[in-house]
Amino acid sequence: MIPLEALVREAFAPAGVLSRAADHFRPREGQTEMAAAVARCIAEGGALVVEAGTGVGKTFSYLVPALLSGERVLLSTATKTLQDQLFGRDLPRLVQALGLPVRTALLKGRASYLCLHRMEAARQGGADGGMAGPGPDRAVLRTLAKVEEWAQVTRTGDLAELPGLDERSPVIPLVTSTRDNCLGSNCPKFRGCHVNLARREALAADVVVINHHLFFADLAVRESGMAELLPTVRVAVFDEAHQLNETGVQFLGVQLGSGQLMDFARDLLAVGLQQARGLADWAQLASGMDRGARDLRLCAGRLPSGPRLRWNGPAPDSLDADVWQAALEAVGAACERAMAALDTVSEIGPDFVRLHERVSSLAQRARRFEGACETGSVRWVDAGAQLRLVESPLDIARAVREKLLDGGDPAPQDGTGRAWVFTSATLGDEPRLRWFTEPCGLTEATVVQVGSPFDYENQSAVYVPRELPRPADPGHSRAVAGLVAGAARRLAGRTMVLTTTLRALRAIGDDLQSRFQDSGELEVLVQGQWPKRRLIERFRAGASFGQPGCVLVASASFWEGVDVPGDALQLVVIDKLPFPPPNDPLVEARAHRLEVEGRSPFNEYFIPEAAVALKQGAGRLIRRESDRGVLVVCDSRLAAMGYGRRLLAALPPMRRLQSAAEFEEMLDGLATRSSTTDPSWT
Repeated sequence: MIPLEALVREAFAPAGVLSRAADHFRPREGQTEMAAAVARCIAEGGALVVEAGTGVGKTFSYLVPALLSGERVLLSTATKTLQDQLFGRDLPRLVQALGLPVRTALLKGRASYLCLHRMEAARQGGADGGMAGPGPDRAVLRTLAKVEEWAQVTRTGDLAELPGLDERSPVIPLVTSTRDNCLGSNCPKFRGCHVNLARREALAADVVVINHHLFFADLAVRESGMAELLPTVRVAVFDEAHQLNETGVQFLGVQLGSGQLMDFARDLLAVGLQQARGLADWAQLASGMDRGARDLRLCAGRLPSGPRLRWNGPAPDSLDADVWQAALEAVGAACERAMAALDTVSEIGPDFVRLHERVSSLAQRARRFEGACETGSVRWVDAGAQLRLVESPLDIARAVREKLLDGGDPAPQDGTGRAWVFTSATLGDEPRLRWFTEPCGLTEATVVQVGSPFDYENQSAVYVPRELPRPADPGHSRAVAGLVAGAARRLAGRTMVLTTTLRALRAIGDDLQSRFQDSGELEVLVQGQWPKRRLIERFRAGASFGQPGCVLVASASFWEGVDVPGDALQLVVIDKLPFPPPNDPLVEARAHRLEVEGRSPFNEYFIPEAAVALKQGAGRLIRRESDRGVLVVCDSRLAAMGYGRRLLAALPPMRRLQSAAEFEEMLDGLATRSSTTDPSWT
């Protein structure tokens, strides 16, 4: 039998199967070496961590050996969008190119699938769940009607397939289930359940595509169907693995939210009135639960949306401990009353059994938050429009070691152990990639770094304007907006601004929109004003079809996963160095742990975090061999402080621009080049 690594190298060779079957394929040394490393990991078992720079083609590098191995494979991506791309484009192309009889399946969380039972309940309840209050919104009813029409023809029930459905639509929670409200095998629509159909197809497939959220949700509660799937898988690949730690800690702790309590109150009232009217005072029980949730939220007072309140004692910082504890006890008492009422009607139908399970879990969590935080975890409160109580581990290292690498389910066959592959374009700023491997429990893994094939020195440059105010100064955002406005005029748009805070997003976005308002010169797109997909589509279109060029101002999720190749993006501006917020409770706890261990939080946590985020943001600029552009970091600390050299070294090897004159000269060169300009334009 030919060794797997030899088969893989043959596939990537100049005259190999990929060159004959895949469009625009050309051999890349880095891609082949990564594929060979993945093949060795599959053959020998164990854990492999691969940082593969932009342009390496890492998707093919792990897919080809995984498919050629003949093993059962689990592929996990960071988002549902990447899932759809992998399942709908990359996998079919390779399966066809390699001529393999491979059965693939796509598995998402239950919130991605239409729930027939919930859809029917929404229709019967007037699309408002039966709760008292104003009548249902006409737009909601129209969207619900479209969902019902689509439900007659869909096979998968995947809401991503429904044209025109906004990902933020209020209809989605009405027609999807959650772990809390799903009736399971007791559901009257169980036979046609889309979630169970997807799980059955996953169990029968050779290659299953999931996402990190689904994986960790199952690792925490064994609910998503992975409990049956994972033991049968020998090869697991995690793409965009840099998100694993932050995704994992969301699911491996305990949470209680005012929204969860209010959702339960709404469902309790709706089911009670529909199926057991008169057998309990459902309105009073629901009202008590709803009031408990609102009183708990009011304890936090008037706070700006999104802050995390430290919680090291009996109550979060700045909150009255007696009032807080009384509110938590009131929530627990409301849960107990609901449980007692549901006990008397549990035999009527499965809805009541599930409601009892939900409120029992809520009561248990309320009691847990009345006590002290578990050792090795950190506790805080998210105080936005709703309140969310969180107790979280500091990282996923223990869970990965105990549940996957060491104490997980045995490999599906004797001999070679399971193979775990973790890959991303950004996993750290030093050779051992400790930023990723330590919190993920992978310090013993084999580490491979594959550089990008792009000629960054000729394709790009980085500029740090020294004349701007310091990031802490009040005039910083306005100065950034002024620099962006001047540069974007020279480029006729083609500019993306990445901010580190929502405050800066609003300040810079508002300033730029006021500068170009009604001028028709440039269109300024600001995150939050349109859905993300629509913003990216408009930005990619650029100045085509007679439209003005675009400036996109964004934060958070736009720092990664946004692919705008070609001349539509030539300038990326980052407002300041993306250090983690030092007053965040999770950040504080991680820094404190390093101090206790005698290590430097700044050198071993804050700088690596900033380096990885900076690499992610810079990665938006150059996506193809023909791309050209400039990165501007509007933070003089990058040039003036000693740690700036380390952060600059973490960036791709771009040419440094030393003055405003060099920056303007480069902008003029970019403005005059077309997509077919010779690469030696510099």
